[in-house]
Amino acid sequence: MEFRPCIDLHDGKVKQIVGSTLGYQDQTVIENFISEKDSAYYANMFKKDGLTGGHVIMLGSGNEEAAMLSLQSYPNGLQIGGGITAENAKKFIDAGASHIIVTSYIFHDGQLDMERLEKLVKAVGKEKIVIDLSCRKRDDQWFVVTDKWTKFSDFEVNEKTIPFIEQYCDELLVHAVDVEGKRSGMQEELVQDLAKWTSIPTTYAGGVRSLEDLQKFNDLSNGKLHVTIGSALDIFGGELNYDEVVNYCQNRR
Repeated sequence: MEFRPCIDLHDGKVKQIVGSTLGYQDQTVIENFISEKDSAYYANMFKKDGLTGGHVIMLGSGNEEAAMLSLQSYPNGLQIGGGITAENAKKFIDAGASHIIVTSYIFHDGQLDMERLEKLVKAVGKEKIVIDLSCRKRDDQWFVVTDKWTKFSDFEVNEKTIPFIEQYCDELLVHAVDVEGKRSGMQEELVQDLAKWTSIPTTYAGGVRSLEDLQKFNDLSNGKLHVTIGSALDIFGGELNYDEVVNYCQNRR
């Protein structure tokens, strides 16, 4: 188990928001935290602590400058997502991203667009791709949600689809959409399912809020999955000590 940090960018600033409130015209985005520090500050912190595989997510437009600053501060140490396409992916790799992260670009009009996925693999190579299978439960099954988590796709996340999608990427990232940013505890069933189904490095994000949760996460996943924590960390306005999380996870690697 590795701790994978995050830098979420919204309106050019480092923020922690409730992701499920994005993308709706008639709904205010719930912001848990707005940092006075820039993206380079956090990138340098993660670099100092030897944390790799963290993700920089551009939540909407106006974030590219801040994203590039983080990549330049920690070359090859961070992954980047948000608006990535086959056309612009190489630009971010060249700027210092270790991987690009995609969801909505390849899950297009509710379906997995194989033409786009193959185009992306051709552009940067599968070894530079992280596929984000952010999902919600519907009819007791997990389905990928897209377009700032506002739309269900018809792509079910299960023991058959995971091995298929793993052929086209180096890692998986999975946000548990219904608990992400809410500091309400993880979706334990999803953690257990991912640990059973995945065979490549996979990072779970959503709801982990304490060292007790981290211990439970490690137990539920048999140490197989990596974990992201955002809003709960003290560096993002929460109560969970960042250094304790780093030390806990490094002692279990």
